[in-house]
Amino acid sequence: MNISVMTGNRMAHPVLISLANIDASIRSKSSLHGYLLLALLPIAKFLHKDSRVCGLLQDRLTHDVLNKLLSPLRTAATVGIMMSDPVGNLRYCYTPIAAWIADTPEESLIAATSPKTSPITVAFSKQFGDPFRHPPRTAAITLAAIQTACAEHTPSNYKAFLKVCRRLGLNGVTEPFWKPYPLSDPSEFINPEVLHHFHRLFWDHDAQWCIFCAGAAEVDFHFSVLQTAIGYRAFTEGISKLKQVTGRDHCAVQRYIIGVIAGRVPRQFLVAIHALLDFRYVAQAPCFTDHSLCDLEKSLQEFHSNKDAIVRAGARKDAWTIPKLELLQSVVPSIRLSGAVMQWSADVTEHAHVQEIKVPARAGNNQNYYSQIARYLDRSEKCFRFDLATHLHSQGSQVNRGEDDKDKVFEQGDEHESYPEDSSVADHMAAFRPISNYFAVADALRRGSIPTAIKPYRTFSTTTTAVTHQTGLVQ
Repeated sequence: MNISVMTGNRMAHPVLISLANIDASIRSKSSLHGYLLLALLPIAKFLHKDSRVCGLLQDRLTHDVLNKLLSPLRTAATVGIMMSDPVGNLRYCYTPIAAWIADTPEESLIAATSPKTSPITVAFSKQFGDPFRHPPRTAAITLAAIQTACAEHTPSNYKAFLKVCRRLGLNGVTEPFWKPYPLSDPSEFINPEVLHHFHRLFWDHDAQWCIFCAGAAEVDFHFSVLQTAIGYRAFTEGISKLKQVTGRDHCAVQRYIIGVIAGRVPRQFLVAIHALLDFRYVAQAPCFTDHSLCDLEKSLQEFHSNKDAIVRAGARKDAWTIPKLELLQSVVPSIRLSGAVMQWSADVTEHAHVQEIKVPARAGNNQNYYSQIARYLDRSEKCFRFDLATHLHSQGSQVNRGEDDKDKVFEQGDEHESYPEDSSVADHMAAFRPISNYFAVADALRRGSIPTAIKPYRTFSTTTTAVTHQTGLVQ
């Protein structure tokens, strides 16, 4: 649900959808189209002078739109629906919300909580640095708080209602879209997200603590003289003045930061940073055991045991009011409930914005973006299905021919070679279809460059249009 910039000042707020029962190794590859565009949420501009009220109205609008958008899935989650599996068998299915991939502000929006409250637990901002996990903020707790706020002030009295909501840890939404959704609780389907909760947390806080404690000049010098391996980024000018840093840069800095600051910071400071890095690396594993989950908890506890050294060094002056730090307490419970957190990374969904939003938007005429994006995706999906159908048909024909040939070979009693394995269907699901230049074809026919072409010619062009009767396409 990140905002995607299409072109110029045009923006979209896309909602992507996928199936949790798709294998994570397939869903995590953007080329396999594991995520599809479900809708483009409106980004409205309100006339109220108070920006807080405008934010309240935008949050309510988002939940209202999601409530209508997900109503078919909510019905299927309530009473079930017959669906066919890949081999054609009909199955009675339910569609609860398994996971919602978003960054921290959007998680608060979805959970209907304020930014100073955890969207997963009942912890408030002053409790974000506690070395233990607070009780989960279940849907019942949030709905009870909303009912209390509505009893004190009417929701239409925006400013007074916002004061009550701020005290109760709410964002002002009175009808969350997940309220009537069965088997779907925000404290369960909002999972830790690797790109923002791990890598962005490191860059915004850990790296800045190290730069402050060791000195920007010293850190930059050490990074500038590093002998990096092939395929790894080199920071020839250091890291303290980097701008527009990507997630890949965050990962690269994490690889070297311990060696760079070793000997320049107090021992407990180094232990705290090292413990957080251990936690992030172990948490990105594809599978877990009870022993590895125990090690994960020990790494986080080791950070909390040594984090006072960061305060003593002056790198952290205020309280530990870091929302992403509090969310780390929910990593192990999330793994036990929903599996490895790497499958819920926003890397794939943000890359899907390019395929589902930016490419279709650039293929149009810069007018009526939303309708043209929908038309582009609809046509692309039909082309994908056609390619898939023809590929499956051709594979079936090859199998039949292979069986006939094999029978003949066995009748002759000769040795034969085994047939190569069929290529994956995914190899034929290319992101883009080849585009034929019918203007060039018509020009070649006019010049006689294709002597074997059937006459009369069925492809011709004017100065602005090329028509081919063989395919019925117009450019």
